Amino acid sequence: MTESSIRLAVLVPCFNEAAAIGKVVADFSAALPMADIFVYDNNSSDDTIAIARAAGAHVRSERHQGKGHVVRRMFADVDADIYILVDGDATYDAASAPAMIAKLIDERLDMVVAHRIDQDEKAYRTGHRTGNFLLTRFLADTFGRGFEDILSGYRIFSRRFVKTFPVLSDGFEIETELSVHALELSMPVAEMQTPYFARPAGSHSKLNTWRDGFRILGTILKLYRSEKPLRFFTTIAITLASMSVILSIPLFLTYMQEGLVPRFPTAILSTGIMLVAVIALFAGLILDTVSRGRREAKLLRYLAEPWIGR
Repeated sequence: MTESSIRLAVLVPCFNEAAAIGKVVADFSAALPMADIFVYDNNSSDDTIAIARAAGAHVRSERHQGKGHVVRRMFADVDADIYILVDGDATYDAASAPAMIAKLIDERLDMVVAHRIDQDEKAYRTGHRTGNFLLTRFLADTFGRGFEDILSGYRIFSRRFVKTFPVLSDGFEIETELSVHALELSMPVAEMQTPYFARPAGSHSKLNTWRDGFRILGTILKLYRSEKPLRFFTTIAITLASMSVILSIPLFLTYMQEGLVPRFPTAILSTGIMLVAVIALFAGLILDTVSRGRREAKLLRYLAEPWIGR
């Protein structure tokens, strides 16, 4: 397959982006004239659909509210060799797309993430910057390696990534899930620095710093539990066992001195906590075996899908 015959699809999830969507479609049409641009509207109450259609995009709708639902629908519906996923808020640099695609092709990668370099102090709110940094560090510590910008909404994917990615999240946690999917299967991925701009006048962010930050953190913890169950439940077991030992030390010392156990409720509580710790440890061992089998099945499915092309 020659580079000119590679099918490109630009995927733009949208919710009330009438102020920005026309520019997004125009910019990506200019940067990637051979690409098909798909705008998926998520129950917008403004003129997003009409403006996107007038700009030349293929417009479709997803009724289930949430970015995760939209991405799931786009990945299932659209057939291409390389996919460009970008938010419809005109904050990402369309001119960077050809270089990102070239990097993916030249290095045979499955995902290239746009590492945002803000061009305006209004582009990146302090709370979002801090949250992104903390979540990025947490992800790196959890999975051994990570990204500099895990919450970036601008990414290039190979076909085999898109068609083997099980979208589980509903909202803005989708970026975290995309990153974890690549890390758990040790996919070849990379980042590329790209400009990041402030939203145009009249466009407003749908991301809530605290609410969505906690949801993203919750997603990481759930993925950590499912992908690293032995480590997750061992941590719980050690914590509970430590509590049990701390509670039992005074009882043990009293017994050594007086030959009596004066506080039976505490003794019962300590024993119960230790039993729960043992159960947690065995749960981790069992679930680790299940997780390994599931990861192997996902890897085989991933390897069975062609990288680019049919």
